[in-house]
Amino acid sequence: MIVNEWCMYCGECAGVCPRCLIEVRESKLIFDPENCKDCQICIQVCPVRALEKE
Repeated sequence: MIVNEWCMYCGECAGVCPRCLIEVRESKLIFDPENCKDCQICIQVCPVRALEKE
């Protein structure tokens, strides 16, 4: 997953991740790519389309 400059750190993606792999901390998006199963739900819910698949 790639986070571009449009990210508002709203936490929508973190709230829908079924594996709880995304966290918003101090205006940073923390993501655990090792355990991601590529469901892309986070990409679909982003209100500003800040997430992209690599």
